[in-house]
Amino acid sequence: LSPQGLSMDASKKVDLKIIIIGALGVGKTSLLHQYVHKTFYEDYRTTLGASILTKVLAVDSTPLKLQIWDTGGQERFRSMVSTFYKGSDGCMLAFDVTDRESFEALDNWRDDFLDKVIPREQDFPMVVLGNKIDLSDRQVPRETASAWCKEKDIPYFEVSAKNDINVAEAFETLAKQALST
Repeated sequence: LSPQGLSMDASKKVDLKIIIIGALGVGKTSLLHQYVHKTFYEDYRTTLGASILTKVLAVDSTPLKLQIWDTGGQERFRSMVSTFYKGSDGCMLAFDVTDRESFEALDNWRDDFLDKVIPREQDFPMVVLGNKIDLSDRQVPRETASAWCKEKDIPYFEVSAKNDINVAEAFETLAKQALST
C-alpha cells in the first residue's frame, strides 16, 4: 500500500496532457488554480501563451499525473496556443455563463483544436465547462449549453471556480475519458 492508503501500482503511472481552451476572461486560470491548489485565484492577469500546472490523482487505482496546460484566450495568441495542442490526451473547453460571446466562440475553439490534433478522432476526450455560475447576470441558459454539448456528445459541467462547484468532477471525468482512450 502506498503512503496515501491507496493501493496504487506505481509502475502503471500514466502521464496525461490536458489542455484548457476558451475565450479571454472565462476563468481558465482560476479553474486550474481551484482544481490544483484549492484556492480561488482572484488576481486577473492575462495568460501569455501557456503555463503548466501538475496534479497527481488516482482514477480506478491507476495513478495519474495530469499535466494541465493553461492557455491564453486572446485572439493574438491563437496561432501560438494551437502549437500547444500537439500530444494532448484531453481537452477542456471553457466559457463564461455570463458572457454569450464566449459560449458562441466554443464552436471555433473546438474546430480549431480538432483540426490540429492528429489523428482526427471524432470521439476525442473533451468536456465543456460553463464557468461563473455563482454570478447572477447569466446570459447562457443551462439548457442551451447542454443542448450544444449533447449534439456533440461532450459532457457538460456547470462550474464555479470561485465557489469550487463541480471543478474536480469535470477534471476527473476528462481524466477518466482520456485514460480509457
